[in-house]
Amino acid sequence: MENNINNPEIINDIIKINNDRIEGYNKAIELAHNHGLHELEPDFRKYIDQSQSFIADLTPYMELEGKEPTDGTMLSGKLFRAWMGIKVNVTGNDKKSLLESCEKGEDAFKATYKKVLEEDTDELTPNLKNVLAMQLNKQLEAHDNIKMLRDNASL
Repeated sequence: MENNINNPEIINDIIKINNDRIEGYNKAIELAHNHGLHELEPDFRKYIDQSQSFIADLTPYMELEGKEPTDGTMLSGKLFRAWMGIKVNVTGNDKKSLLESCEKGEDAFKATYKKVLEEDTDELTPNLKNVLAMQLNKQLEAHDNIKMLRDNASL
């Protein structure tokens, strides 16, 4: 029997990781500007916009369950952003360090989505699972781009 309701806690966890990603890239833009790495901003802004779009896609599923989407973040995301700022400042303010931090954020994002899609499928409708799978595929492209930028930064 197919599930026809969604667990709003799971959706809010996905929204939180997107909020973390938005805040993480805002922090990355700030650090990039502080270190003269302005060329990274267009990519970072693209991923902020991407997560905002993901949240917009998820919001109707929350509303269907009679809940409001969160505007919060995960504690781990707050800790990650603080660590990212410290790491970039300590390791030489370089492009590679900043991109390594962004890649770690993308890894956390990917892990959250994969966990939901592998472990929580019985608490999601088929439509929402399809939305999450499409979002994950787009995020994997973003991850690969950040990784490529990082690899090229060390050349």
